[in-house]
Amino acid sequence: MNSTSSGIEKQHPGTAKTSAPHHQGALVGERRPAAQCTQRPRTGIVPGWEHGPAGSMSADVAVSLAVLAGIVVLSDVTRRLLARALADTGLSEYVVELVSTFQLCCCTHELKLLSEVGGIEPGLALTFTYLASVVHGLTFSGAIGNPSGALERAYHAKLSGSRALRRIACQFAAAAAARAAVPRLWGVGLSRLHARHKLFGFRCTSPIHAPLHEAAAVELACAFAVQTVITHTQSVQEKFRVHAVAAVITTAVYAGGSVTGAVFNPALAFSTQFPCGGHSFLEYCVVYWLGPLLGMMSSVLLFDKLVPALSTKPSPRHLPTESKKKA
Repeated sequence: MNSTSSGIEKQHPGTAKTSAPHHQGALVGERRPAAQCTQRPRTGIVPGWEHGPAGSMSADVAVSLAVLAGIVVLSDVTRRLLARALADTGLSEYVVELVSTFQLCCCTHELKLLSEVGGIEPGLALTFTYLASVVHGLTFSGAIGNPSGALERAYHAKLSGSRALRRIACQFAAAAAARAAVPRLWGVGLSRLHARHKLFGFRCTSPIHAPLHEAAAVELACAFAVQTVITHTQSVQEKFRVHAVAAVITTAVYAGGSVTGAVFNPALAFSTQFPCGGHSFLEYCVVYWLGPLLGMMSSVLLFDKLVPALSTKPSPRHLPTESKKKA
């Protein structure tokens, strides 16, 4: 919902700020962000589900949208109340990080279920990815939601190393909490989709459909693209910037979703992809942790070091003397 990845910030009423997820992903944010997979559902998980009545699918989509809205509203209320209560303690930024990353992961779980199991059209899944990325960007209140983004800020001295590490710890704690909480929500059976998913034990399969080096390269490229647009839209007004980042997140999901799910957010991947069978923990680390980290670093080093070095023209040792020519 990555997202996911380095962040979008603006001043929020009070002491809060707003930041786009580094997804999806993200993002992102983001957080996808957001549902970060556009391939058709794997029928081995829920046999015949994609051939269900159109009315049932519409009802499932409506319920999922209501769930998403509820998650965002509850997260926003919790974030505001806790940030206000802890404003003088120095802990508000970590609470905001925790709640925002939890929001990102929960929303992405629901959108991933709609896309992979619910069988919604890829175009509709991408639309939801875009909208979710915008919503996360407008509600994150200064949270980063992406470990790569926290490391990028530490590199640029926007965060101290200890603060960045504490934020990353909050992100992974929120990812683990969402990973445990979402199946309980699905277990209530609010929709036919939730009930069927519960019947099959909330199983999911690995979204990696390529050799590991290719999958890691896809995650690297997605993270590179999102980090680059975040870097180059610093001066853009927030109301336009969130849409620019969301558009890049959605494009990355479209391009890489069928290969890896296009998460490009280590914390989000830990919540949504690591529980799925098909690959080992180490293999997931290579694709979803190392890939996005290298993508972020490549973008930062390219535009911080390489491009400025290439664009700097050496000054001439001697100024041209027009007087000599005239003489």
